[in-house]
Amino acid sequence: MAGVRRSRVRRTKVWREHACFAPRSRKHRIRSAQSHVPSDPNIGDSQEPAPALLPPEFLAVDFFCGAGGTTRGIIDAGGYVIAGIDKEQRCKDTYVLNNSNERYDGAAPEYLDYDIFPKTKDHPGGQQVELFDRLSVLINHYRSELPETSLMFAICAPCQPFTTLARKELSKTRQERRERDSNLLNEAAQFVERFVPDMILSENVAGIGDPKYGGIWSDFRITLENLGYTVGTRLVCTSKFGIPQYRKRSILLAVRRDRVSEHAFGNLIRDSLMVPEEDTEAAPVTVESVLRRFPRIGAGEADPEVPNHRTRTLSELNLKRLAAAKPGQNNSYLESTSDGDLSLDCHRRLERRLKQRCFTDVYTRMRPDAPAPTITTRCHSISNGRFGHYDTTQVRGISLREAAALQSFPDNYVFYPTHMIEPVARMIGNAVPPKLARFFARHLVRSLDNQGHSAPVR
Repeated sequence: MAGVRRSRVRRTKVWREHACFAPRSRKHRIRSAQSHVPSDPNIGDSQEPAPALLPPEFLAVDFFCGAGGTTRGIIDAGGYVIAGIDKEQRCKDTYVLNNSNERYDGAAPEYLDYDIFPKTKDHPGGQQVELFDRLSVLINHYRSELPETSLMFAICAPCQPFTTLARKELSKTRQERRERDSNLLNEAAQFVERFVPDMILSENVAGIGDPKYGGIWSDFRITLENLGYTVGTRLVCTSKFGIPQYRKRSILLAVRRDRVSEHAFGNLIRDSLMVPEEDTEAAPVTVESVLRRFPRIGAGEADPEVPNHRTRTLSELNLKRLAAAKPGQNNSYLESTSDGDLSLDCHRRLERRLKQRCFTDVYTRMRPDAPAPTITTRCHSISNGRFGHYDTTQVRGISLREAAALQSFPDNYVFYPTHMIEPVARMIGNAVPPKLARFFARHLVRSLDNQGHSAPVR
């Protein structure tokens, strides 16, 4: 037992040295970010004040903020996030405790738990008027404190209405919610009209531009153009931005027409804002280069020293399946394992009917030498995609901590509640990769003509 304890101590020491993991309370982070004023004049000369924080490069409001992927990227880009807006209360602790601003006063963004829709007979829970009022107070305050600082709105609406799941049969309640959520961009545009931010960043799934969804993406673009913005859109893959994941996303960027720089246009489309398709300074990142630093654990286990390094349990049959899997191969291996044919009856029936192989990525392992597949809200389950750990000596799916790393969250970004899997996996899978948000936030700032000024609140 003594040897086991020494091993644990050494492993923990290595992990802490690598990840610089030092969880702190929100109050501690805020206090440490502010200058210290000694109360005793006799010792004032012996204590140096904490370094003053830099002014923010821009202010931001994060609509549909979730667990904070976009906010984290904006802060890393030098921005100051005034508030995050999301009606999901479960995200609040994760959002606030991980995202203290690193400039100006070091405070955490305010978490605004509001329903963005107007209150109507059919939707009595709407709080649009209340949200307008609260944002007016906040934005006016920061614009008066930092009058020359630009304002960005991040508008990354929930993607569920534009995914494959949205086409499946849903209950009446869920269908009504999906239909309402598909109008979130239109509702957010009303806040753009009211507050006139200098920049807008919007990210969504690749499918949002499909005409079968009613032209929502193109309508949003036209609305912004009619409000006086120069807009650009592009479909990108996160793997080209130093993120260890293949994840195709639709990006929309907009800058107020009276503030857009001459250098912000594409070479071929003169009136469209340039949206880069890659970060030319970012090298490709592989699964192994990211996951090899995490401690070994088994299926259904959690590391006591690394927050969210927790995996889902596997049945005896699924342990046999994954034990036979090699990194990167499809699941045809299931037909001839050392334990016989372990393929699923439902898959065999479907493949016989369709005369083609289906669901080839389930019960498989990631490739170590390539980016991961798209991290979804079911990334903890090997029956929902290629989410098996690449290391064949670890018979398990990836952990929540590993999924967050593949999304480019820093290792000390803790998701709450730490003892649960399903809600944390949803937060991680639904998040905008912080590195993607950071890149496009910086790009937007560079697209501004700094001779302009922020507009007043209407």
